[in-house]
Amino acid sequence: MPGGAVLTYAARPLLVGGFRLAEGPVWDAPRERLLWVDIEAGRVYEGRLRPGRVEVVRRHRLPGTAGAVACADDGRLLVAGRYGLTVLLPDGTRRPGDRVLPHGTRARLNDGGCDPAGRFLVGSSALDGRHGRDVLVRLAGDGRPVVLDTDLTCSNGPAWSPDGRLMYSVDTCPGLVRVREYDPADGHTGERRDFLTIDDGLPDGLCADRDGNLWLAVWGAGEVRCYSPTARHLATVRVPAAHPTSAAFAGPDLATLLITAGGPDGGLFAALPGARGAPLPAWNGVSR
Repeated sequence: MPGGAVLTYAARPLLVGGFRLAEGPVWDAPRERLLWVDIEAGRVYEGRLRPGRVEVVRRHRLPGTAGAVACADDGRLLVAGRYGLTVLLPDGTRRPGDRVLPHGTRARLNDGGCDPAGRFLVGSSALDGRHGRDVLVRLAGDGRPVVLDTDLTCSNGPAWSPDGRLMYSVDTCPGLVRVREYDPADGHTGERRDFLTIDDGLPDGLCADRDGNLWLAVWGAGEVRCYSPTARHLATVRVPAAHPTSAAFAGPDLATLLITAGGPDGGLFAALPGARGAPLPAWNGVSR
């Protein structure tokens, strides 16, 4: 992406209305399938990209909430429910996965994603107004989450640099995007440090492109912003919805930026910002 002035793009609506809190777009490239969740409605959606629209082809209803979804190579879906994970088989069968939060916790699982080795990481979001007690964990597959952070207020992300050596995560309410060294082989992390601060909205979900730039949804600002690996503001995508929640690159060439947004004007939006995404790692299929 060229340097100089901040570039501006406009997102167009693809599927708007009927969602309570659309979040977490994922492009399942082998099946050319778009996945996303409606957190508060407890729904997982499967869709197809069509010219100027998204066609919903399947819906899954889970009890409680659905914070994030990931896909395995064989098409199985991993869904972050309120307290733990659920595995959805291609035939619609459901199997319980790892428990992450203790039952009765006044919080729910929120955004999540897979690291370069396919391990699933997921954070929490408080439901009782508490601050500084949300978590970010990595699921090792043996039923015991590895806790990375315990001091967050609404965890979002994560995303990784193209080489997998940096992990970005979001602490939404303080307005912070953070970065740490990451070892793709064993998931070991380095010291967490602040990457950038957002003070005119709330940083929400994010993704990385193949050049290592971050695309960050800014809740309340109606924008997705692109930042370089040195935190320089490169581009802004204006979204015709006040509360963008996350973004992902989709399509056969990974050149379409798919954006989810919450609220009555929320749903799915798309932009062509002149960047291409990095292929997302599949979930490794390990749970319990």
